[in-house]
Amino acid sequence: MKSSLAAWQSRPLGDVEVVYAYLDALALRVRSGGKVVSVPVLAAVGVLADGQKVLFELDLCGGESYEAWKGCLDGLVARGLKAPLLCIIDGHAGLRRAVGEVWARAAVQRCCVHKLRNLERKAPKHVLDELRADFHRIVYAASADAARTAWTAFERTWGKRCPGVVKSLQEGGAELLTFFSFPKAQWKTLRTTNTIERLNEEFRRRVKTQGALPTEDSAAILLFGLVATGQITLRKLDGYTHLAAVIRQRTRAAA
Repeated sequence: MKSSLAAWQSRPLGDVEVVYAYLDALALRVRSGGKVVSVPVLAAVGVLADGQKVLFELDLCGGESYEAWKGCLDGLVARGLKAPLLCIIDGHAGLRRAVGEVWARAAVQRCCVHKLRNLERKAPKHVLDELRADFHRIVYAASADAARTAWTAFERTWGKRCPGVVKSLQEGGAELLTFFSFPKAQWKTLRTTNTIERLNEEFRRRVKTQGALPTEDSAAILLFGLVATGQITLRKLDGYTHLAAVIRQRTRAAA
């Protein structure tokens, strides 16, 4: 399995057309130097032109930083991977910077679930239900115009009550609404990083009973093996039949 992992991590990617890329990190507990430490694993799930989701990268790093993500993405480019049309990411500043430098022409969608969690941390407990409802009016709006109207109302409602909430929302900016420019059938899947979060949850569930993995190599081999052997499967993107039109439209716009 170790040799299979090495071959998978070094395989050429020039023939792989990733339309959308979900990027996120998970942490695994690994024994290193006589201690149990948390080791970040940078993961990338791609949506291919036929709508199938595939895991195309697992990269164990010393930390989840700009440098780590930049090295991860540079490695994919060196293996021939072309920039995806859209990257779905959380709010990690280092990841956002790396995507902007390596795949400058890719659109970016900030995860709405991560942003809501950030907003909740800025507000007192007794207003959380109201806060969630107002935020959902933005991200579950029927159109981009309706979302922008709800955004304005959100700022007006929360600007004086919880200014930190509004500041956090503004930090996400227009990248919280990128999904509106894609087919409506895909909105549910594109507005969050849930696709890769579910994969991470499954990884964690499989290793939870082990406490800590014996080595970093064993961690990577285990994660790769779960996918390679079909113990973890990824289904097609919701609304995948619209992908051909998305590719044509974005290709013409970039020409």
